[in-house]
Amino acid sequence: MEHSEPDSSAAEPLSPLRSVHTSNFPQLLSTLNCSLAVTTYQANRLILLRSEGERINTHFRYFQQPMGIAHGRDRFAVGSKREITEFRNVPAVANKIDDKRTPDACYMPRSIHFTGDIQIHEMDWGIDDSGADAQPTLWFVNTRFSCLCVRGSDYTFVPRWRPKFISAIAPQDRCHLNGLCMENQRPKFVSALGETDAPAGWRDNKATGGILIDVDSNEIVARGLSMPHSPRLFNQQLWVLNSGDGGIGIIEPQSGKYQPVATLPGFTRGFAIYDRYAFIGLSQVRESAIFSGIAIAQRPEEERWSGVAVVDLITGEPVAWLRFEDAVQEVFAINVLPNEVWPDLINEDEALLNYTFVLPEEALLDVPDDMRSCS
Repeated sequence: MEHSEPDSSAAEPLSPLRSVHTSNFPQLLSTLNCSLAVTTYQANRLILLRSEGERINTHFRYFQQPMGIAHGRDRFAVGSKREITEFRNVPAVANKIDDKRTPDACYMPRSIHFTGDIQIHEMDWGIDDSGADAQPTLWFVNTRFSCLCVRGSDYTFVPRWRPKFISAIAPQDRCHLNGLCMENQRPKFVSALGETDAPAGWRDNKATGGILIDVDSNEIVARGLSMPHSPRLFNQQLWVLNSGDGGIGIIEPQSGKYQPVATLPGFTRGFAIYDRYAFIGLSQVRESAIFSGIAIAQRPEEERWSGVAVVDLITGEPVAWLRFEDAVQEVFAINVLPNEVWPDLINEDEALLNYTFVLPEEALLDVPDDMRSCS
């Protein structure tokens, strides 16, 4: 077991953001040639987990209640309390960053879309077929209004789909729609905590009322789940986090029955698959109105923790983990950043934000040579 301090010049020897991890976690990330992005809305942080020799480097960035994240095509999006911030990879900035090593990806902000407090949950890049032509877009789960949405330049959000049992677009969190699974760049499955059309009606039966819905048919394909999150497709199987039990498992295609594969020491939320491995977020839930009555909350508190667990999806065995020790008590989302071992994301560095200008190639021809920086 290795100990990691947050990557910050102001870090104290016993920082509340410290973590411990199994000795094989850094090597696993190195072997896969990737890093991880993790959000925790409770601690108001986006965390980059980066392999640094025999340790995991935890690189923290502040956001107000960050939840859903989406990565792909040199772009990165973060959904927080009131907005979606979109970043683009600008490799030329990497040499200007004062870090232990030069980043192999550097994400700079490009746009902020104000959504209001919609309790944004999972997000992913895909294609929107609603117009005359399929357009690349960012899909996101609007939990407060019980629908799937895209951004619109003139609108707070643009609803594209909702469960057939939801009768109206209203800010009432009727079913706690939360997880989003894409297939062929289009929404395929979603998870919700209840099949209900009443305001916050999902709370009455959260321990066993969870469902998965096929977006194309708008039919429920699995029932009886415990606060499920994050449906995913892997190896021609539908996987899901049965969060209330601390579980990960498979939905049997004919019966819709949940088949558990592994049980982990926390509320499972946040799920990314890369190669044969599942990177799963764990939260140290405490007994409360939201989490009362679920199996994971009945386990002794010392047996529940917050962090990231790695499960081999071929064998079903947990193979590595990272545990936060103090301030980070819950995890929401996890994304794998392929081929980015030491990425960075800039959202608070005033000098870089004020004096980094990205121009089209034709405009760069008119910039003096001594002012031009090329990647």
